Amino acid sequence: MKTDILFLAHGGGPMPLLDHPEHREMVSCLASIAREIPGPDAILVVSAHWEESVPAVTAGSNPELIYDYYGFPPESYDITYPSPGKPALAHQIYQALEHAGIPARMDEQRGFDHGMFVPLILMYPEADIPVVQLSLVDNLDAGLHLRIGKALQSLSEQTAPERLLVVGSGFSFHNMKAFFSDDPESTVKNLAFEQWLQQTCTDSALAENERSQRLEHWASAPGARYCHPREEHLLPLHVCYGMAGRAADQHWSLEILGKQASMFFWSDD
Repeated sequence: MKTDILFLAHGGGPMPLLDHPEHREMVSCLASIAREIPGPDAILVVSAHWEESVPAVTAGSNPELIYDYYGFPPESYDITYPSPGKPALAHQIYQALEHAGIPARMDEQRGFDHGMFVPLILMYPEADIPVVQLSLVDNLDAGLHLRIGKALQSLSEQTAPERLLVVGSGFSFHNMKAFFSDDPESTVKNLAFEQWLQQTCTDSALAENERSQRLEHWASAPGARYCHPREEHLLPLHVCYGMAGRAADQHWSLEILGKQASMFFWSDD
């Protein structure tokens, strides 16, 4: 199968779907990306909002939505996105991880969280593309998530689906207390980490072992722990890069909730 890979920012809870002004650039960007990239036959989402002791894969045929946010307007809990699951793809993902020596499990009960349905509503509102979710591992080990991505490279040997889109759904900036902050020092740290991340993911002059080492030791980057006091929103990027194994083909920089954020795309064309 052909495999395209996208790391995106999914914004703050359901706000991108509620016409929140600080998300309009993100909404426009994701809609534009969906028009530009090849249409997928299936989607694998690695969401920042699901952590397990081992990588877990949604294996249900029709997973329900999980409204894993609090304190939003009532319409936030009426959102629908009836995209089907794809148990056969879930099994392929499970096997790829097991064959790489990474214990994993199938989960037939777990639904889709907002790290899946918020961006996919914006990108593919028809909800007619089968989706599978893959969890993070709750030890939040960067090296392990790079290995998880590398293990998934073997999916390219499969014949179905014909074209898979892997979505790392997170946020390149995720300090909840700092959103909307106009403290100049906050801006300095945000931009310093973004510059480091953009170079790390897009500079084709970097050797891949150096790129991998930079991502594994991301916490030593300028402003890293300010931008990510906890790294669950960054680690979907590690899975994406581990699977791609090279510099990103495209990069988007945009402002969300008063902070600069990045999205990266690796094309299989």
